[in-house]
Amino acid sequence: MSSETSNKKFKRMSESERIADYDHATQKILEEMDVIQTQLDSIKEKASEEVLQIDIKYNRIRKPHLDKRSQLISNIPNFWATAIMNHPDISNLFSGQEEEDCLHHLTKIEIEDFDDILSGFIIKFYFDENPYFENPVLTKEYVLGNDSPSSKSTPINWKEGVQLGQVSQEVNKTNRKRRLESTRTSFFTWFTDNVDPCTDNIAEDFKDDLWENPIQYFLVADGQEEENGVEGEEETSSDENEDPGEPDNQSGSSGQGNSSRPV
Repeated sequence: MSSETSNKKFKRMSESERIADYDHATQKILEEMDVIQTQLDSIKEKASEEVLQIDIKYNRIRKPHLDKRSQLISNIPNFWATAIMNHPDISNLFSGQEEEDCLHHLTKIEIEDFDDILSGFIIKFYFDENPYFENPVLTKEYVLGNDSPSSKSTPINWKEGVQLGQVSQEVNKTNRKRRLESTRTSFFTWFTDNVDPCTDNIAEDFKDDLWENPIQYFLVADGQEEENGVEGEEETSSDENEDPGEPDNQSGSSGQGNSSRPV
């Protein structure tokens, strides 16, 4: 796209100057359209403000229900560990055995929007006593409502001789295809990484998917994820590598079968 076309599409500062390039009748139409567009922009802005106020209102209404849900979850052993390991993306963060063992000490997750919703949110992970770190709560906070979005994490007080999240390439080579992403990210490397919160897809997975409906992941039947995910990928790969001459043999076999049928 040329810079001239781009300016016509995205910049409205010089619209009156561009309108002047047309004949009088077209100018009148374009001027009326411009007035209507300004009105539409104003309506859209007002609608956004009202929708935000509705979101804020219902966030407050949701809070006691979320608190009740957390109370019920606390009575189910390893609820969050199960839900996380059944999640197709978040589970990739727990490729190492020690990290997966640590996950079983996770007792509670809380995710809270800031009061105005738009400016950010906080994710809290609650752990019981464990052999890995001293913190009872690990918190990651995202501040998004400014020109320079940022995030910050609780410093982890590791116990002596322990520091999880050091994922090796060699270990991950033995993992299945869909877990290869964990060579770059584990739970603790994600948790302590605050370089670019705008590209943090893991935070979105926690906030907009797992937190919204964790029971759907807790109730995933044993083997269902493997059946629908990894094994399906392997079958596809197997089909792609199939000998192209094989269908001809099958066709021939089918033909023999037809010839043996009684007339």
